[in-house]
Amino acid sequence: MNTTPINLQEEYAKTEIAKILNLLNEELVGLTPVKSRIREIAALLLIDKLRRNLGITAANPGLHMSFTGSPGTGKTTVGLKMADILYQLGYIKKGHLLTVTRDDLVGQYIGHTAPKTKEVLKKAMGGVLFIDEAYYLYKPDNERDYGAEAIEILLQVMENQRDDLVVILAGYKEPMDRFYESNPGLSSRIANHIDFPDYSTDELLQISKLMLEDQQYQLTPDAEIALTHYIERRKAKPLFANARSVKNALDRARMRQANRIFDSRGQVLTKKELVNLEAEDILQSSVFND
Repeated sequence: MNTTPINLQEEYAKTEIAKILNLLNEELVGLTPVKSRIREIAALLLIDKLRRNLGITAANPGLHMSFTGSPGTGKTTVGLKMADILYQLGYIKKGHLLTVTRDDLVGQYIGHTAPKTKEVLKKAMGGVLFIDEAYYLYKPDNERDYGAEAIEILLQVMENQRDDLVVILAGYKEPMDRFYESNPGLSSRIANHIDFPDYSTDELLQISKLMLEDQQYQLTPDAEIALTHYIERRKAKPLFANARSVKNALDRARMRQANRIFDSRGQVLTKKELVNLEAEDILQSSVFND
């Protein structure tokens, strides 16, 4: 056994983990429990690696993960950061993340599913395979569905090639829970379950400002109030997708601003007019017409 002391700070500095975790904090608003869980996983993987370097027995940590939560809560972004962490610590060889859905894995006829699934797995090898809305792989009510074949192939790879591939299964929490109940083999191979909470209104407003800042727009005080009301109303309606819905709303607001400016052509424009989103650009949303 190697008894040479290890300077933890030096080992930590050799990786980009600190930078990745800091970026995660900077780029993602809220999600405190998610960030804490990712930090815990990163710490475990780093210490596990140091134990192995010293010849101390270290069981292979379970790396497959489950991300549950509503759309637009940062699951794919966190998946990308997790891929970076795994790569920096040497748990995967390439560090890329491949995002797929049922359509990428399941065929339409006999003999079609296995080649599709295996081709996806081949592309993902050495990195992370992120399967969004994974519960759609399993359709027990349809005897002619081939999703079970894709699941069986996934199970084999997750067990036998876990040093070459990390799988993240993602989707809404309730359907994912039912999916795992129906497929205990999958559930037993998932070591890390992370739940992504919905954003609060204040967090979504903060996200909105960051999105607009990236595109060199800003909200007037009245527009900020209007957007806050919009978010509160939209959250109560079906198919709300958190940051994704907010992004769509801002895209429409930018369109209305452009049309408003275009309709008043003839006036002298300043940078202020081109940068500011006004309350009317938000209030024209159909959400306010119910």
